[in-house]
Amino acid sequence: MLGMLLLVSCADPHKNQVDVLIIGGGASGVTAGIQAARMGAHTLLIEETEWLGGMLTAAGVSAVDGNYHLPGGLWGEFRERLATHYGGLDSLKTGWVSNVLFEPSVGNRIFQEMTAAEENLTVWQRTTVTDVRREAGEWRVKVQTGTKNKELRASVLIDATELGDIAKRCGVTYDIGMESRYDTHEDIAPETKNDIVQDITYVAILKDYGRDVTIPRPKGYNPHEFACACANPICVTPKEPDRLWSMEMMLSYGKLPHNKYMINWPIEGNDYYVNLIEMSPQERAKALERAKHYTMCFLYFIQHELGNRTLGLADDEYPTADKLPFIPYHRESRRIHGKVRFTLNHIIQPYAQEEPLYRTCIGVGDYPVDHHHTRYKGDEELPDLYFHPIPSYGLPLGTLIPREVDGLIVAEKSISVSNIVNGTTRLQPVVLQIGQAAGALAALAVRENREIVEVPVREVQEALLEAKGYLLPYRDVLVTDPRFKAYQRIGSTGILKGVGKHVAWSNQTWLRADTVLLVSELDGLKELYPASRELLAKEQGTITTENAILLLEAIAWSEKISAPPASEAWEEAGLSNYDPRRAILRGEMAVLIDYLLDPFHRKPVDITGKWIP
Repeated sequence: MLGMLLLVSCADPHKNQVDVLIIGGGASGVTAGIQAARMGAHTLLIEETEWLGGMLTAAGVSAVDGNYHLPGGLWGEFRERLATHYGGLDSLKTGWVSNVLFEPSVGNRIFQEMTAAEENLTVWQRTTVTDVRREAGEWRVKVQTGTKNKELRASVLIDATELGDIAKRCGVTYDIGMESRYDTHEDIAPETKNDIVQDITYVAILKDYGRDVTIPRPKGYNPHEFACACANPICVTPKEPDRLWSMEMMLSYGKLPHNKYMINWPIEGNDYYVNLIEMSPQERAKALERAKHYTMCFLYFIQHELGNRTLGLADDEYPTADKLPFIPYHRESRRIHGKVRFTLNHIIQPYAQEEPLYRTCIGVGDYPVDHHHTRYKGDEELPDLYFHPIPSYGLPLGTLIPREVDGLIVAEKSISVSNIVNGTTRLQPVVLQIGQAAGALAALAVRENREIVEVPVREVQEALLEAKGYLLPYRDVLVTDPRFKAYQRIGSTGILKGVGKHVAWSNQTWLRADTVLLVSELDGLKELYPASRELLAKEQGTITTENAILLLEAIAWSEKISAPPASEAWEEAGLSNYDPRRAILRGEMAVLIDYLLDPFHRKPVDITGKWIP
């Protein structure tokens, strides 16, 4: 592995060597680059457009979905920068679809500033890949940047493209569309597999000009395509009568700061069905022109049929000829065959699966499963995936690692999840965390001169904890809590298990740190430390703080770990209010286990979450 960025000017002025090469400057590409650079890897990020941030900025989806109570890592850092720019978190609550709304141009500016601040990170924009191959344990990638052709050499390659195009070039196997329930064992999956993907959307950012800016009637415009986008006189038979909102609600859905409006309307609006994934670049370009035209038809509907003649495409957002975003909002991509596949069952019952993937998590999500299929002809035959309820969840590391190809990490929406699960892992905060984990994994592989699959799971998780990232989505354990890392580490062993639930729109998991610990909740301790079984058999109901420490001291002795006396252990672990006779709390037990036994580091797991002997 190479530890520095070199320009090999003597042999070839156009040949560059880097530690980590990231292709795609979208949501995951940016965070992958920042994290890898912060961990000392000399990193190059290349992006086709002149903007950074992908779906958050270049695609115009500047309304963040979910993770409002889980602001970890670079997602939290990005949100704080937005709050600083606009004057506080409350200033981001301009529309009702999200608690974090912002102008796409502001998001791009923040991502540009964040990447520019990293001395180990170089960004090339307006750069496209022309060839990718792996030779002698390294990647050789040809690109066109501006008018120049260059060849890059990299130790680790990260595919952060919108549709997983680089993974395909590298020979990774993948799925497109919906799997059969017999493949994933998900009850709500279809009987047979298909190649149906989610609708894309060409988002429109509008602003109020205070004068008539109605566009000419688009060719082929049919108002009935959008008749029931909201309640209005021409709506007769709404496709979704339970979601027939007023025009004012439709527009304020994605209202942005400075009197702008994000038009990404899923109810008979500008969602558009097309499966671009296996098309050629030329075919994609033609299909996207049709998607753009569809959005312009919807804009005309808003102006002409609904009477909003002063609303037009913002002229101070995108430097494009048509004022539309650089790219569409892609909700779905190729999904690679990874070291593990994350399914709905892992989310709903994480502790009941053969593979305990919850022990390997590198990011969290709390948004429902949300699929957009209303513009597909025949969507009534598909599973009902409109906000399918789930608990919050942790995303396992193995979803980023292809099964067959060495030296490659896959990010963005192309990770190894089922089609159904993609409906929640595709959301912006999760994808930002996916990128951060990819960057950490790449940097560790470079630093330790290891293949990606050889990097220990716990090292990646520890790096993310150091970066204030979440491994598991505990709602009651803030990232600012001094016990945050201990709780995350013990949760990742399964010694203490969280409780997940769905509450209206809020998907939650609770560690219940302030709840009295029951002896029956320590099955995970018995599994990992057989010496505890006999001792716990003597306890009934709850366990006192004194007996809890004595228990852990006995386990430490059996594991040949030195442990201080009970009262000293309590204080050294950072706990207070020691009372030997009272029942110990779950959070206190987690801190003691972490401090005295350190199972997170002493008991390694493999990529499937199973203990390594």
